[in-house]
Amino acid sequence: MIIDTHVHLDDARYKDDLNEVLNRARESGVTRFIIPGADPKNLTRAIEIAQNNSDVYFAVGVHPYDMDTFNVLELEKYIKHPKCVAVGECGLDYFRLEGTNEDKERDKKRQKEIFISQIELAKKYKKPLIIHIRDASRDSKEILLSYEAKEIGGVLHCFNADEELLSLAREGFYFGIGGVITFQNAKKLLQVLPKIPLEKIVIETDGPYLTPTPHRGERNEPLYTKFIAQKIGEILDISLKNIEELSTNNALRLFNIS
Repeated sequence: MIIDTHVHLDDARYKDDLNEVLNRARESGVTRFIIPGADPKNLTRAIEIAQNNSDVYFAVGVHPYDMDTFNVLELEKYIKHPKCVAVGECGLDYFRLEGTNEDKERDKKRQKEIFISQIELAKKYKKPLIIHIRDASRDSKEILLSYEAKEIGGVLHCFNADEELLSLAREGFYFGIGGVITFQNAKKLLQVLPKIPLEKIVIETDGPYLTPTPHRGERNEPLYTKFIAQKIGEILDISLKNIEELSTNNALRLFNIS
């Protein structure tokens, strides 16, 4: 039993064979799938997939790269849907900032404003957060603490092994471990993983991105959660069965799924 807590099934790369992708995963033991919200233009597709599949859920949210499309009223239209389990993926990403220092500071400010708005939305509707952080650990942590996001908790999607963020486990946050854990250059994550409380680990693919070894270079899909679970078990010296059970129970608790 594994839950893929972060997979972009609404991505065009799954358009032609989505049913086959889901069935392959189900046959290997993946019991549930969560589609994060990133670009609102894909939201209706995510909802359609969730409505057509009892084991698929979705989140509403806007990725930092898509901040120009943010409209809280649009997200509120769908947040009460019975298959909506979270807000996000939202957060901060300073990796692609361009232009002058003034331009960069303006974009950072805007990202922060939109992140805060989505935290407030999650608190209003009592939904956990799916949080994207890249090159912005300090600001992200400061916002999460300042705006008391611990009231609803959430997951640090694609956890970047920044030890500064580990203390968020005490604030009710979980850590999403994906295909990066299988990469040869993931030395920092290999060192940090044992420091994460077992009750705070969830598994994700981030498909179609970040495909784990031995399928790097191919499209990622939920079936490959098994390679992530195997690697986590290997690092922590815990059986695959126990990793599957732990991560599944953690995901059910985090997203309030029965």
